[in-house]
Amino acid sequence: MSGTSLDGVDGVLVASAGGRVLAEAYLPFPAELRETLMALQAPSENELHKEALAANALVRIYAACVAQMLASASLPATAVAAIGAHGQTIRHRPGEFDGVGYTRQLNAPALLAELTGIDVVADIRSRDVAAGGQGAPLVPAFHQAVFAAVDETRVVCNLGGISNITILPATAPFQPGTDPDSQTAHPASPVFGFDCGPGNALLDGWAARHLGMPYDDGGAWGATGHIDDGLLAALLSEPYFRQAPPKSTGRDLFHAAWLDARLRAFPHVSPVDVQATLVALTAQCVVDDVLRYAPGCRGFYACGGGTRNSTLMQAIAARLPGVTVATTEALGVPPHQVEARAFAWLAERCVAREPGNLPSVTGARGPRILGAIYPR
Repeated sequence: MSGTSLDGVDGVLVASAGGRVLAEAYLPFPAELRETLMALQAPSENELHKEALAANALVRIYAACVAQMLASASLPATAVAAIGAHGQTIRHRPGEFDGVGYTRQLNAPALLAELTGIDVVADIRSRDVAAGGQGAPLVPAFHQAVFAAVDETRVVCNLGGISNITILPATAPFQPGTDPDSQTAHPASPVFGFDCGPGNALLDGWAARHLGMPYDDGGAWGATGHIDDGLLAALLSEPYFRQAPPKSTGRDLFHAAWLDARLRAFPHVSPVDVQATLVALTAQCVVDDVLRYAPGCRGFYACGGGTRNSTLMQAIAARLPGVTVATTEALGVPPHQVEARAFAWLAERCVAREPGNLPSVTGARGPRILGAIYPR
């Protein structure tokens, strides 16, 4: 998995996609590739050529990640049923054009199959979009299978480049004595989820601009600033925050130019106070959605890179009194593994010809088998 934070590739090797992790790996993006991927978020000259070359470079990192995990687990490539390769999202515009729109994940799955000698499942979002869905978020079905509980309503929040939540009501998600995987994509599922807004995208971009660092380590810089209430109100006035689900977003909306346009009315706000205000924005848009759509929430469990920002985690906890706020480590899955494990789980379902989406989350017309298989 390489997500909207654009920092690198997370990989997991699992005995079965919902089961034991045999190995994991993380490979950072080279600076040049990260810059190219960032530039491809917007139209540019000769972008088709740039995209193709970037896809090949990205997949070589995927292949290196696979090789590292196989070596760590002392397993041959033939032991692996499939690789779930999400690709790098560079455009996400579902429903915007002709009622369907598109989502574009930069990838070269045929090359990945060639380099690894393993079947590859890719293009995982587009079938949901073709069925009228948002194509995102897709991880709630995995969250349901792994994190749901009968004794409390839980929210699982991914704090990646974009933040999204999954609402798991305090009802038994599966009937006793049945295979849970066979029910996770049922259209009557009570699970609900959507993208809330920016996660790390704006925070990391602002830190890169003013600190020369890819992120604000631990949120330490932002913690020294003060929230500007006027700027926060201006940022929260973005119509997306009031849009009813199903909905999804990305860097198509929440990018540096979006922030700069709103900062013009606040030239007096210092860079560190902007960072503190962006922490408040990220926390507030998540918490507002939790309070609006999961008022009975008693457990909030976060995953993704944003969990390393203790200032952000504290800001969320302060806005959710009476709610247990922790990471998914408390539920048995390290925060950095959740997204990669989710797409392994979706790949497993594709290979088994089982649906992977939740229409109650994405708005698709029904359950769909997600992904295309590229044989080794």
